[in-house]
This record gives sequence, C-alpha cells and structure tokens, in this order.
Amino acid sequence: MITNYLKKNSVVQNSLWIIGSTRTGKTTRLVSQFYQWVEGGLDWSNPKSSSRYQRTPSKAPGILVFAANDDNRRELADRLTEVIRGRYPVLSKTPLGFFQDEVMLFWPLLIGRLDFKAQFPLRLRPETEQDLATQHWRTDLDNDLLQLPGGNDYTRVRRLLDLLQLAAVSGIPVEDIPHMLTVGIPEEEGNPELWSTVGKLLLEWRSWCLERGLLTYGIIAELYWRYLLPDPTYQQYLQQRYQAVLADDVDDYPAIARDLFETLLNQGAVGAFSFNPNGQVRLGLNADPNYLADLASRCLVEILPDLSVDAFRDELANTVVELISNSMFIEGLPESIQSIQTTSRAQLLQQTAGVISQAVKSGQVQPGEIAIIAPGLDAIARYTLTEILTKEGIAVEPLNDQRPLISSPMIQGLLTLLALVYPGLGRLVNRDAIAQMLVVLSSQPQVQELKGERLNVERLKVERLNVERLKVEGSNLQPATLIDPVRAGLLADHCYAPDPEQPRLLPVESFPRWDRLGHQATTAYSEIFQWLELQREQQQQGLIPSCLVVFDRAIQKFLWHGSNLAYDQLAALRELMETAQHYWEVNGRLGKELKVNDSSQTNQQPSNRQRSTQTIAKFILMLRRGTVTANPYPVRRLPTATNAVTLATIFQYRAARRCHRWQFWLDAGSSLWLSGGAATLFGAHIFLKEWSGRPWTEEDKVQADQQRLERILRDLFGRVTERVYLCHSELAVSGTEQNGPLLSLIHTAINTAVS
Repeated sequence: MITNYLKKNSVVQNSLWIIGSTRTGKTTRLVSQFYQWVEGGLDWSNPKSSSRYQRTPSKAPGILVFAANDDNRRELADRLTEVIRGRYPVLSKTPLGFFQDEVMLFWPLLIGRLDFKAQFPLRLRPETEQDLATQHWRTDLDNDLLQLPGGNDYTRVRRLLDLLQLAAVSGIPVEDIPHMLTVGIPEEEGNPELWSTVGKLLLEWRSWCLERGLLTYGIIAELYWRYLLPDPTYQQYLQQRYQAVLADDVDDYPAIARDLFETLLNQGAVGAFSFNPNGQVRLGLNADPNYLADLASRCLVEILPDLSVDAFRDELANTVVELISNSMFIEGLPESIQSIQTTSRAQLLQQTAGVISQAVKSGQVQPGEIAIIAPGLDAIARYTLTEILTKEGIAVEPLNDQRPLISSPMIQGLLTLLALVYPGLGRLVNRDAIAQMLVVLSSQPQVQELKGERLNVERLKVERLNVERLKVEGSNLQPATLIDPVRAGLLADHCYAPDPEQPRLLPVESFPRWDRLGHQATTAYSEIFQWLELQREQQQQGLIPSCLVVFDRAIQKFLWHGSNLAYDQLAALRELMETAQHYWEVNGRLGKELKVNDSSQTNQQPSNRQRSTQTIAKFILMLRRGTVTANPYPVRRLPTATNAVTLATIFQYRAARRCHRWQFWLDAGSSLWLSGGAATLFGAHIFLKEWSGRPWTEEDKVQADQQRLERILRDLFGRVTERVYLCHSELAVSGTEQNGPLLSLIHTAINTAVS
C-alpha cells in the first residue's frame, strides 16, 4: 500500500514525488500517472494553469518526459507509448539532450543576447572536443603551465574540460571556477596561480568555441541555465508548450535540471518525479541528487514500500551492509549467497565460466537470467569469459561496451589503407600494418557446418547480423581470410615499398617466389593492388572529395559482402564513419576560417592538399591514441539478444537498471568496489550545491566511499532475485594480494559453505 505524507512547511500542489528503493515500482507509478494525465486530463488547482490549458477530446496536454540516460529514455518512451496505444506523441529526453535541443532551437535568441557570429551551431563530439582542446592548449602543455594531477596531456586536458562541464551543470559561472578550486582543493594538489591559469584557459576556450559556433556539453549547459532559461521569451514558450513534466530517476540528474523543473512548476505545470535513495549512480560525475531531493518540498510525497515477500532483497541487504560497515559477527549466510574462491585470477575466470556453463546445461538457469558484474572489466577477463562461454554454446552480451575504436582490426586496416591512397602519410604505416590490412581486406564470409547442421540461405539473411544467436542455435558464422597472416607477412616484406611521401604496394610479381603464394592469395592481393592504384589515380585527379569516400568504397568492396558482418563489426564501421564525418565537418568550418585569414596566399591549391594531408594524419593519430568515440546510431541491437549472459561493470549494470536471477560478482575482493568501478571526476565534490566551502579531506573521502559502497550493495541486491556468487581470487591481475572492502563478506560466505 502506498503511504502518503506531507513534508512540514511545504507548498502542496498536484505534483508527485515518488520515493522507493530499487525495483519497487517507481517507473510503473509514473507510467500510471502519465496515463491519467493523457486520458483523464490534468486536475488543475492552480489558477495559472487552468487559464492556459483546457482539456478537450482532441487535445492532450503537453507533457515533457525525462529519463536519466538514453537507454532508459527509449525504454520509458516505449512503455508510455504502449500504455496509451500510440494515441499521443511522447516527447522523451535526457536532461543534457533537452538542453542541447533547446539551445539549438533558440540559437538566434542567444545570438541576439550575446552578440555571437550569425552561423549555425555545431556540437562537438567528445573525441573532437578533446582533440581541439589539446591543440588549443598545446603551448601551455609544452611549457608545463598546467601541472594538474594526471600522468599525461590527455588526462590533464580531460580534467580541464570536465571542470567546465561540472561548473555548467551545477549552475556555477565559469568565472567562479578558480576561486572554488583554490578554496576546495588541498594546496598539495594545486596553488592559486595554477587555478588562476585554469580559469583563464577555460574562458579562452569557451570564447574560442562560441566565436566559431562550436558547442560542447559544458558550453551548452552554461548557455541554457545562464542565458536561455531566465529569458522571458523562452519562459513564455515553456509555459505555452508544456503543462506537465514527468521525470524518472531524478537522483541521477544535474543540478540545473531542478532549475528547469521549478520554472515549470512556478508557471503552473504539474510534475511527477521518482527518486531512488539507493541509486545516485552518477554522483561524482555530473549528478547532484541531494539538491534534486529538495524539490520534494513542493510535491505530494509517495513512499513505495518493497513489495518483495522474500527477505533476500531487504533484510539480507541490511545484514550485509552491517557486516561490512561495522565488522559485526554473523554465524552464517543463507544459501542465496555462495562463493567461488581461487588462488589466481586466471583460475577464477575459468571456474566462474565453468559454474555458469554447468548451470545452463543442467537447466537450472537460462543464459539471459545471468549477469557477471565486476568493478572493472579488463580485456583479459572480457576475452576469457566470452571465449569459454561461447565455446560452450552460451552467448555473451557485453553491456554498453566502451572500447577504443582502434582496437578493431577492421578499423586499423582501413586507416592503413588511407596512407596508401593519400600522399604524405608514409610515416604512419609500417610493414606489420600492411600485413594486417591485407588479412582484413581479404576476409570472406564462410558458413561452416556445426553438429551436422547446415544453415540455409533464407535463415542467414534474417539472422546473419546476430552472431551470438547463430552460435546458440547450432551454427557458426566465421570469416575466411584469402590471405592468411603468414602470406600477408611475406607480401608485406617483398611487395611493399615504404616511402615518407607516397608508400605503395608493388605487383605480386615483385616477390621472386610469388608462385608459392597460391592462386587464392595471389588473386586476392592483385585485386587489392589494382583497387588501390585506381583510388590513388582518382585522388590525384581530384575525383575523391574526402577520405569518407575511400572508406565507403573499401567497406563495400572488401568488407560488406552482403551484410555478413557481426553486430560489433557493423557498429565499429558505423562508429568510424560517423566519427570521420563529424571530424571533417568541424575541420571544414575551421578550414573556411583559415582561408579567410590567409587571403594573402597566392597559390591556394598546394595549400589545400597540404591541409587535407594534415587533417587525415591528425585523424589517424587521434584514433591511434586510443580515443573512445561516441556510440553509433542506432545504439542498440536489432534484434536484441534475449538469451545471453550479461557482462558489465558495476556502473554499467546499475545505469542500465537490469535485473537477473543470478549475479556473479567478479573480483569481489577488489578495492575498486569502493568506487563502484566509476572514476569520480576531479573536483566533483566542490561543485555540489551542498558543498561546505572547505577543502576535501581524507576523512570526507573515506565517508563518501563508504556511503557509495552501501548504495551499491543495496542496489545490486535489489536487482537479483535468487542467487549471488562472490567470485574471489587471492591474487589480483598484478599479482598483489586482494584487500577490498568485501573480504569480510567473502570469508563469512566461505565459512558458511565449509560448515
């Protein structure tokens, strides 16, 4: 039963503030409220609202819907559309996505207020923002003027940009950043002179971007809360456009989202908000949950109790938290908590995969009901678990896998190919890269028989994009390389002519023993050689406008093969094309500015070619530095893999708000459980509205880590329905002994199993 109570001294309207722990029905309650608003009309008690909206059968109220992240946004929009059977358009946004759309829409208004140059705004993707900021601050980085905590230039630049975004989403002017850093950061981490330099560089960077119409998330957030939201014209638009606001999981929202909500409520709109005290996944990144929680004073508060009849989700979570926090003694744990303990981590990965395989084969659990959760997933663990389970016929679904684009062999091959088409890129390629390119470009789809079963053509057309599902159903889709690595190495040694300006491949006859390569490899190499010669000739004639055309032609010629690519390969190719297109779009805008400023140059054609070569070289180097680019569109699988083991970090799993029967807590003895696997941004604590104004001490850090750990445990226990495995190895990857905060829980589970 829902318990209603009113906060003291609160102004009560028809708005709702829904509080509940993990999986207590908060989103379901919001969906129900949305249905009531659309079907039954809004019950206005505020005179401001009734005068501007009258319910008619043909007109539904303007309802603005928010979700914490893009995945949750799509799921919430689907549920809302389903409940009203598609009769009303659902406007669903994330907070930052809404700020971006509004700034873009009202850009002419901002131009009038701030006297910008009249040009259409262009949003910078994170990887392009990082690259341009590094170039802009190169002199200061080389002169060691930015001695921020961090091991390299990439980290220092990232921290500078994060400071700008933290201030923007917190509603703090960028001019106040130096003072806040001076007061809030200990002197051993930075002096006032350093913070003054940081403030100056951030102001210069913001001005540089705005002069060119370039927008970052930090600049967008500042433009919204500082200039657009207070504007009377924009407030009038909000009042006419939206009569209600519905926001799910506001504990993950930035502080300026509350400013928007209060503006809407002040104008007479009604709201419905859900808040999870055990959530706060993005605290330390850009969320300010306690500041958002104060919005409850303007709403009717509803507390949703835990409806689970099993004490596993509530009482056991309390017991585990007490055990870890106070080191209290517990005689034993229930069978719901089991342990897997080994000496080395390699043994732990093998034994964990073995337990999962045995449970699936025995019918105890389905793959889709299992989640492997770790504070941090390194490449070794990801590969080992995926390889072992896949060989057993169990599909694995990495959750929102964020890896550098350059980690894909296909991407490496395509970047090497550019150096053979465009002049001046010879120093970016070597024989090993040429050999890899030959292997990648000579791959051909090959459907192999498994267990005596042949995959028919029609079924391949439907399911070829989902390799995991093919493997589960007893088929195996593997690429066959016409040029194997050994022959590719021989060709790179004898048929590649390195040159700083124009490296090129030579005819296959340049290899004295080319007859030993075989017909298949010789034919494949000759096809690649002839294609490259044609592309180089067209590039010299000016028939190729940009490297995007080269990418597109290479993908269609050598990689596509009628869509025989796995989902992750398709995603990597889309990611490359979108990243390159955006990079050249930004470069085109900056290039026009260079042409205007360089009007004294007489011979423009050589300069254009030189700039093109420099741009391609910078793009290749940006990706080779391991830049993690933005997710491609669409960002979720089509069709979705429904019966696969979920593999995720703590942060990814909690942010996705999944639930499973069985959870495997990998590396349970790791100290990374204190941080939840998510790195807190530098200086994030001083940008919270509740900041005390004093430096962050070690005691404050310990307390914050302990509170985060408690929230993580309660949240994870709320997302499992049957069993938790504590997977612990005495030695970490580095060979050091594990000494994490969950050791007491692990030892208790081991003692329970022994007894």
